[in-house]
This record gives sequence, C-alpha cells and structure tokens, in this order.
Amino acid sequence: MQWVFRLGGALVVALALLAAGLFLLPQDRIARIAAEQIRSQTGRAVDFGGEVRLSFWPVLGIETGPVTLSNADWADAGPMLTAEHLAVGVSAAALLRGDIRITRVVAEQPVLQLERAADGRVNWEFTSAEPGAAGAAEAAPDADSRQVTLERLRLQDARLIYRQAGAAPVTLEQIDLMLDWPEPNGIADIRLSLAPAGERIGIAAQVADFAAFLDGGAVPVTADIIAPGGSVEFIGRAGIGASVSGRLNLRASDSAQMLAAVGLGPVQLPQGAGRAAEIKADLTYAPEGQLALRNLDMALDENRLAGAVDMDLAGKPRVTAQLAGGVLDFSAAATDETGRPSAAAADAPEGWSTAPIDASALGLIDAAISLTADSLRTPLAELGKSHLALTVDQSRAVLQLVRVEGFGGVLTGDVVANNRSGLSVGGRLLAEGIEASRALGALAGYDRLSGRTTAQVEFLGSGASQAAIMQSLSGHGSLAIERGVISGLDLDDLMSTGTGSGGTTVFDSLSASFTIQSGTLRNDDLAMTLPNYRADGTGRIGLGARDIDYTLTPVALRARGGAGLAIPIRITGPWANPRLRPDLDAALDAAAGVDRDGLKQQAKEALRQKLSDQLNLAPDDPRDPEEVLKDKLEDEAKKGLLKLLGRD
Repeated sequence: MQWVFRLGGALVVALALLAAGLFLLPQDRIARIAAEQIRSQTGRAVDFGGEVRLSFWPVLGIETGPVTLSNADWADAGPMLTAEHLAVGVSAAALLRGDIRITRVVAEQPVLQLERAADGRVNWEFTSAEPGAAGAAEAAPDADSRQVTLERLRLQDARLIYRQAGAAPVTLEQIDLMLDWPEPNGIADIRLSLAPAGERIGIAAQVADFAAFLDGGAVPVTADIIAPGGSVEFIGRAGIGASVSGRLNLRASDSAQMLAAVGLGPVQLPQGAGRAAEIKADLTYAPEGQLALRNLDMALDENRLAGAVDMDLAGKPRVTAQLAGGVLDFSAAATDETGRPSAAAADAPEGWSTAPIDASALGLIDAAISLTADSLRTPLAELGKSHLALTVDQSRAVLQLVRVEGFGGVLTGDVVANNRSGLSVGGRLLAEGIEASRALGALAGYDRLSGRTTAQVEFLGSGASQAAIMQSLSGHGSLAIERGVISGLDLDDLMSTGTGSGGTTVFDSLSASFTIQSGTLRNDDLAMTLPNYRADGTGRIGLGARDIDYTLTPVALRARGGAGLAIPIRITGPWANPRLRPDLDAALDAAAGVDRDGLKQQAKEALRQKLSDQLNLAPDDPRDPEEVLKDKLEDEAKKGLLKLLGRD
C-alpha cells in the first residue's frame, strides 16, 4: 500500500506545479511535466499514452488514457504497472494548507507486477531519481514531508502477478477493490472481489486505525470472506508486517467447492474428513510464517475433534498437531459424494483393485500428528479406544499404532507408506488377544477360523496399485490360537463317515509360523490339538491371487488300537468359495501301506511252514525251505531228462 501513497504523492506534486500556472501549456507538455515529477519521486519512468486532462477546483485532478510505470532495473518482468485509465483527485483546500489529501484514485484494468529477488530486494520500494535527472524535479516540493491521506481507492478488473525467485509466479485476475478511508486516523472499509480459480470470492474487512495498520501496528480488524461453498470470519488484531491474532470461524457446506474456488482443487475428500466442515480456533500468525491454532474445535461431517495445531509455512509446510475425538466414523470413506462405492473400491469386486494409487500427497507436507479417539470406524473394521501417531517426512509416512483396541484384543506396531522412489508399503504388527474370525473377515474376507489369537507379522510390498502391492508381498510371522472353531469342517463326522463338510470343529490350540514371498504365504508347521485328535497342516495361501491350496491332516489318535488313523483334508480354490474334500488316495495309501507289509510277512511265514512240512524238514534243520525245494526240483528235472534220453 505504501507504493500507492508514493505514486499518488508524485502525481500531486505534478498537479501542484500545474495548478501554479502551467495548466495553459499543451497536453503533451503537461504529460511530460507529470512524468518528470513521478520519476523524480519514484525513480521510475512513466509514459502517458493518451490524452491528459486536468481539473482544478474543488478537486485538483488528473485523468489519463493508457499509462505505464517502469519496473526496477533489476526486475525480470515488464512494466511494474500498466492501466487503461488512471484518475487521481486531490483536495485543493487541503493542499493549500500543506496537506496532501487524495480524494480518489481510480485505475481501470490495471496490471500490477510485484517481484521479490533472491537477495530480498522488492520492486515496490521506490528510490528518488539522481539529482538533476529532471529539471523540474529539482524545484519540486517534497511530498514525503507532507501528511498524505487517501480517502478512496478503486481498482477495476485488475490483475496482480507476484514473482519470487525460485518459485512459480502467482497470478490473481478479475480483481475489484474499493477502499474507503475518510478519516486519517479512523476506520477503513475494504471491499475486495477476485476470482483466483474462476469463481468469485468476496472479502469485506474493517480496519480500526488504518494509518497504524499501514505502519506495521497491530490494530483491531474484522474480516469476512464469502466463497462458493463456504465462508470465513476473523475478529482480532493485525497489521502490515506485524503478527496476526484473533478468533477464526470457518464454515463450509461444500469443502471441495470452497477449496477449488481459492485454487486448491480439485480435491475429493473422503466422507468423515470434512466434505462439510465447521472449524473454530484462536489463531496467531507470525510474519516469519508460523501459524498456531489453539482451542481448536473441528466438526468434519459427523466427526468432532479438538486440540491444537502448529504450522510452519516459511518453506515446505510442516504440521504438528495433537488431536482428540470421541467416536470417529470413517466407515464411508470408500464411497463417493453420492454414497456409492468409489471407482477404486468398485474396480475389482472379486480381487484386489488395479486402480492406480496416487500417493503424491505424501510429498506435500511434513507432519507429526497425534490422535486419540474413543472409537474409530473404518471401511474395514470398527476399532475401540485408539492412540495413533502419524509422522510424514520427505514423502515417507509412518503410522504408529501406539495402542489400538480392535477385534476383541489389542493392536500395536507401525505401518509405513514410502513414495520417495515409487510406492512401497510395509509394517510390523503385533496382535494380542484378538478374535481370529473378526480380524480375518475384515482384512482378508475369510471368517471360518475363530478363536482368541496372538499373532505377529512383518511385511513389505511395492507397486502402483493395490493388486501389485499384494502380489509383491514378502515377510514372515507367526500365530497362536487358544480354544477355537473351524467352520465348514466336522472332523468327527469326517473320520467316522468320510463326509465332514458343513459342520464345525472345535480345537484346543493351534500354532503356526509362515513366510511370505511374491504374494504367497507358505506354512509347513501348523499344529492343532483336539479332543481325541491332532492335526498337522502344510500348504500355501495366495495373498495376491486370493486363493488357497492347503492340506490339513487330522489323526484319530484312538483308532486302530491306538495306532491312529489319518485322513488328509485338502482345501483348494478361491477365498470366496474354497472347496474342502478328504484326500482319499493319500488316506488309502497310508492305510494300505501298513497292512500290506504285515500281510506280506504273514504269507511268507505260512509258505515257509508249508514247504517245511512237505519236504519233511526237521524243525531244527538250518536249511532254507526255498533252497531245499529248488534243489529237489533240480534233481527231479535231471532224472526226467535222462529218462527222455533213454539213459536211465
């Protein structure tokens, strides 16, 4: 705003000279004198491209056609200011008293280019021209020594371009500004309308002591922002270059529309994260870029959170927050604005989604956020009392489960999403006392195994989609289940009748360890104990393919006189519809293998005894009956051959 006063003051000096008798000069001479005075006061060249008209009483004024104000000599952009029309009016009576009271400044279609260099220089700081640069400037009154006030400033269809070294230019268009400041030490009313992203936003502000505000003092300020989809209200204290403090109230009936209107869209917020929002907080902001929100109260859709937030906006945004809530419901987060499943959720109903995962948001901010909640409802499961800690650093996010009550037990560990060089997901999780059917049903769609479970797993996967990540998983883990149930398999019925599908099996304990490679889980040491049975297991579970090929071998411990009877059960097919069937070939092979050896030995002994009797061998005869029989047959064959030859 100071540059407006400097430029206005320069114009007033030119007007004062003209009013002293130079108004009889030709228009081109008038324009040249005005340009020389502005250059003397600002160090910038001015070009009036059209007719220059003057008025003298009661308002001393100048109106121009197209006007151009040159930029700083170090700036890269074109002119600092251009306008199709410029009008400046000054109170002649105040000027006679030695004051500069600018009654109006009107600029039509102005284009203002502001620039900050890498060394901190800014192009809106003016310097006077070198002595003698303009003859008329030497005799000009010193506008800076006078009291300068501006009663009304009006910009119509303005365009503002801001450039900062090392950053992309920021452009605001379709700006309309009206400033009314009738008393030098009084209230200023500001009306601003702009369209940073196509839709118009209106700002109405009232500054209690505008002069002190411009000098950097913190004065009472109220501001209301009306945007498509919502509004913002601020009541507090602020000043140019000073700290800001006060109460902030934000209401958004459509947060996505509101964010898009200020140039932060398109954004698709999940249900529960603030599609409609109301935020109240005590705000403080330091000129260095530090923003603090205290006594924060947020209503995000049906969720309510309270706490404190600190932001450092000097460079890459960094957020630190401590938030607490009651029942937080994100169960509809996988639906779109109409309540239907989102495209990613509906992409592959019988498999993992192949929709690309956009993880670029991990690089937008760094963060350290702590969240506590009485309960947490997600699209996968409903969790109880939860304490979570999220850290984001250079596109790598770590969600720590400090303590989460879920599935009837307690979950701890951490999950990592890393997008520094392609997306990868990993974690280390420990579950104690959880219900297996609830956990497996929610996470894997398999609920046929139930029981109190302790499990641990470490995993890592990478890829651009859910399917790619699941198919690349690697890791290891273990689980132990106390007394539980397998649904869809009745071992008692299976062992007695050979058909065991459709029932249930109650077991005393189950333990297993596993490895994961390329999306396939492999287990070879499952051990399960049941009343009168034990069961061993080996096979694979396709985490990426969502299928299973597993053999469970129950053994009836009391069958066959305590020798046991084993009937392997093979489980194959997709998770959604696995097939359970006894592996009868393996069962018969196992059973026949034991009997075949026994029968063979018994037959052998019976044959030996029969031969001994026929050959009249004594019980203590050491000769083998088979060898004696061979010798006897050989002798008989010789005798028969000799008879045939007629030699007997």
